[in-house]
Amino acid sequence: MSAVTTTSAPKQRRSKAPRPAGPKEKTLSRVGAITVMSVFTLYFLVPIWWLFVAASKDRSQFTNTNPLWFADFNLIQNIGELLAYRDGVFLKWMLNSAIYAGLGALLGTLFAGMCGYALAKYRFPGRDAIFNIVLGGVLVPATALALPLFLIFSQVNLTNTFWSVFLPSLVSPFGVYLTRIFAAESVPDELIEAARLDGSGEVRTFFTVSVKLMFPALVTVFLFQFVAIWNNFFLPLIMLRDEVLFPVTLGLYSWNSQVNQIPELRAYVLVGALLSIIPLIILFLLLQRFWRNGLGAGAVK
Repeated sequence: MSAVTTTSAPKQRRSKAPRPAGPKEKTLSRVGAITVMSVFTLYFLVPIWWLFVAASKDRSQFTNTNPLWFADFNLIQNIGELLAYRDGVFLKWMLNSAIYAGLGALLGTLFAGMCGYALAKYRFPGRDAIFNIVLGGVLVPATALALPLFLIFSQVNLTNTFWSVFLPSLVSPFGVYLTRIFAAESVPDELIEAARLDGSGEVRTFFTVSVKLMFPALVTVFLFQFVAIWNNFFLPLIMLRDEVLFPVTLGLYSWNSQVNQIPELRAYVLVGALLSIIPLIILFLLLQRFWRNGLGAGAVK
């Protein structure tokens, strides 16, 4: 009588569902997140606080007082002396930066939006190749392009002019990339077709329909472009020799390089650096509503 062996089917292991985090784990994760955010907040705010405190001190108090706390509060007097120094050359530099950054960011955002919209909504030969070139331009640092730009502008005798700093600021590969991605998701093709059926031309459709839908992305590009142009230093350094054309970054640098010969310039550099960041803070506060909406829309899409 042959023995019959029976093999039982292997028991299937039930996959255990992840245990929900308890109150202790949630508290630890919350404390960790708050700690990290606090450290980064201090990292960004402490230099601004130090600059504000230093700009409010008298010249004799820079080195013999607490660098992170006030001594004699002379901020208003220091600002008045700065604005009156050399017939208000600092105001000229601030105006130059406002023109370079404001007009350059506005036109650069417009060109980037039109280019990104065309790459997203029109089909033509070489579209993917152009977009790949734009992606390559995003990876190239601006400092690497400064010397070739100088050689190009020197060939057409445009160095030491307004155009040598303004024209390069109109190009924004990152703006083209961002608006292309946003236009592809936020502007429906059906809406464009409806506008065409109503007799609207391509340019009119872009400015009356598409721009409104792309507005959060355009504001984001404008902010990035404005900050980049305002803080631009290397390009004006190699392009400009006339002090009248200096932006505020290059003007403060020229003063800082003369501190050993003219010690009173140290106070003007500190106060000028404080005043130079105020337009960026104001612009961010005014436009952050649109910027946050654009980031949220991009995250949902």
